[in-house]
Amino acid sequence: MDSDTFIFCLEAVADVETHTTTEVVKNLEQLAFEQGITSIYKTCDTIEGLEESLNTLLYEDHNFTDYEIIYLVMPGEGNNICLNDYYYSLEEIAELFEGKMTGKILHFANAKVLDLDEEEAQYFLDITGARAVSGYGMGFNKLTSSSLDKVFFSLFEEQDNIVEIVEELYEKHYALCKLLDFRLYY
Repeated sequence: MDSDTFIFCLEAVADVETHTTTEVVKNLEQLAFEQGITSIYKTCDTIEGLEESLNTLLYEDHNFTDYEIIYLVMPGEGNNICLNDYYYSLEEIAELFEGKMTGKILHFANAKVLDLDEEEAQYFLDITGARAVSGYGMGFNKLTSSSLDKVFFSLFEEQDNIVEIVEELYEKHYALCKLLDFRLYY
């Protein structure tokens, strides 16, 4: 791969005014320190905050094309996310970012179970232009996906083919991939 991997992380929090260092921040710092993977970390507590953060990245960050991975750490189930006790379907999210995620990989941490049928996944990819959506079928149950997320992200430093990256992830960490039920829609 010609360029470095860049990650834009958006984590759902109860209140954006309360500043705490989460496990996600620590893991992103570790990725930067150990592997040189650059990231931007933001929090949101509403759908408007999510939209504003991604729009700021899209329209004001001149390095947006460098960000391959949009890392979403937010609760939810199946085909929705939950922000401030309100549920939003991935179809609604897709419509907010219609055509704006071209070539990006949206990766959900296991704070949210990702369970899409073929039609839902294809709709999301077609509307947003995203290259792939990935996440886990097993939700947070005292085991976060953070260690597997870090490995997944680091594999982008070595190659660019998403299918080969996932195959390598399964080869290296089969038990954890199966336990968390890693999923890829592309």
